[in-house]
Amino acid sequence: MNRPTTRKPGGRFALVALFIALATVVFGAGPVPAADAGGSWWEPTARPAADSQINVTGAPFKGTDAQGKVRGFVDAHNHLMSNEGFGGRMICGKTFSEGGAADALKDCPEHYPDGSGALFEHLTGGDDGHHDPVGWPTFKDWPAHNSLSHQQNYYAWVERAWRGGQRVLVNDLVTNGLICSLLPRDRGCDEMDAIRLEARKTYEMQDYVDTMYGGPGKGWFRIVTDAAQARSVIEQGKLAVVLGVETSEPFGCKQILDFAQCNQADIDKGLDELYSLGVRSMFLCHKFDNALCGVRFDSGTTGVAVNIGQFLSTGTFWATEKCTGPQHDNPIGLAAPPAMAAKLPAGVSVPSYASDARCNTRGLTRLGEYALKGMMQRGMMLELDHMSVKAAGRALDMLEAEEYPGVLSSHSWMDSDWTERVYRLGGFVAQYMNGAESFVGEAGQKAALRKKYGVGLGYGTDMNGVGGWPGPVGVNAPNAVKYPFRSFDGGAVLDRQVTGQRTWDLNTDGAAHNGLVPDWIEQIRLSGGQGVVDELAGGAESYLTTWKATEKHEMGVNLASGRPTSASTTQWWNPFVNYSSGLTVDGDTGTRWASEWSDDQWVQVDLGEARRVGQVTLDWETAYAREYRIELSDDGAGWRTAWSTQAGDGGYDTAEFPSQSARYVRIHGVKRGTQWGYSLYEVKVTRS
Repeated sequence: MNRPTTRKPGGRFALVALFIALATVVFGAGPVPAADAGGSWWEPTARPAADSQINVTGAPFKGTDAQGKVRGFVDAHNHLMSNEGFGGRMICGKTFSEGGAADALKDCPEHYPDGSGALFEHLTGGDDGHHDPVGWPTFKDWPAHNSLSHQQNYYAWVERAWRGGQRVLVNDLVTNGLICSLLPRDRGCDEMDAIRLEARKTYEMQDYVDTMYGGPGKGWFRIVTDAAQARSVIEQGKLAVVLGVETSEPFGCKQILDFAQCNQADIDKGLDELYSLGVRSMFLCHKFDNALCGVRFDSGTTGVAVNIGQFLSTGTFWATEKCTGPQHDNPIGLAAPPAMAAKLPAGVSVPSYASDARCNTRGLTRLGEYALKGMMQRGMMLELDHMSVKAAGRALDMLEAEEYPGVLSSHSWMDSDWTERVYRLGGFVAQYMNGAESFVGEAGQKAALRKKYGVGLGYGTDMNGVGGWPGPVGVNAPNAVKYPFRSFDGGAVLDRQVTGQRTWDLNTDGAAHNGLVPDWIEQIRLSGGQGVVDELAGGAESYLTTWKATEKHEMGVNLASGRPTSASTTQWWNPFVNYSSGLTVDGDTGTRWASEWSDDQWVQVDLGEARRVGQVTLDWETAYAREYRIELSDDGAGWRTAWSTQAGDGGYDTAEFPSQSARYVRIHGVKRGTQWGYSLYEVKVTRS
């Protein structure tokens, strides 16, 4: 979920104002024959009596191109079912209903009779204190590009996006327990309960669409759980729907006063459950620091509100430090509006932050590393967006050590300097659904990288994600869409979208709902040329390439695991703590070897016999080596240097060198990076 800018609320709306600022970042008729039913596979045999039009003619493209690649767009970040999260009353209206649009597209109860009770809508800029709550059939005031509390993913609008060329949709199951607790609600606030419900509703939507087309498997909306299945669906011309998770406390892994509220068993159980639900990608943290990782900050008034929300949820505010590289987190807003500050306990205030300290002190925790390894073992893809620079850097180090391709950035929330590392691994990047000209400009910044790595481009609409969407450009703008227009492949004709008595025009209404995504892509073509659209049309293939490589990846076997070790010295000053060398190969990142406090120290492992060795991965404790080398030996007496550095920076290091035969591997510290000795949690030795 992304966020818009919020207005400064009055004092009487203090609690709601805090919720709003938080929410903006988190994120009965029977069937009748379909109007255009003529036996075409893409047209249903029946729709509900009260329903939306699609306003697309022509067959959806099928099959592959001359190179055997699928074509089509990928929405890498959407929230089809977020109306079921946050207590069930943040997003008003449903994605589908047996009663059709008349039943699905209703406003929340507190918005009636004139919208004056919809404080969320008022404070986020969707109206000026009132709005018409009536949906079907008039839709006077919603959905709209700046209305953040109304359904944008009605199934027929999703259908129009598919008919306009979209072939992959990632449905991120989303919620936030704290926001839920501040809202009117009709259900509990447990985040995992909401994730389960949203997953179930997505499968119910698949069944709903199938029924229109004559039975199971016949509809265009297909939930997929592996890349081959997705490719088959796309080759049939249908929409492949992938389940992801974006929530603040996955598996209950929140932190309170820096103490984790989950353990490794909770993570294993949670990952297994998500995988069984069909989830194949996820965020480890979102908006609030949790027990797994620190987050990338929000800015301005929104950032202040999220920081206050973090305090209310975890008992701690964000903490910053100077960044160690060119990447940085977003600047934090410094001044808390009185209405928001009033929600803090007496004597507590939002801290100030140094302008040159732009990075979250919290990175990827040990539990977060355990969760990431668990995702890799299950072939799941990691979403980097919303991770702090420190957490993202550590995650990329771990992914690179495993040469693991399953990494995603789905809606422009990652520091762009990480982009090449993502592409080098084989990962996938999508941009947020900004205005057409802004989108084209952002795409141009990384065009050379995409060409270098031969990848397509995706977009993340963040629909139902409380983010704000492209506004109207006007009918006389140079990039105004001329209706009707043809789809990018030329096979379909799209006219203005009609639902009930309302006709939407991208030029005058902006991107009010998901059905206007094809119109927005046409505006991108008019703004930046066919080349950008061609890159977008290669997005589905690139996403599937990343996914398939992720599934095929085999975790490297640690040749050093459990093998005999020795060291030059072992820290001994605390008789109650074990720092012996064998702890570097015990598979437990909670134990470590530590040397005495001097420069020239080493730790080595006996592989038992000569093995091919080409990579050594080191997990340093705070006491790391600034200068060190990897040495190999056949007999434990004569040593040769396979790799060395004079610029070690601690953290997660991977030394790669030409594969060669050796029985003994030694990590030889030459100069320390701190005043302490050398200390390693784990040593991993692999063939390459």
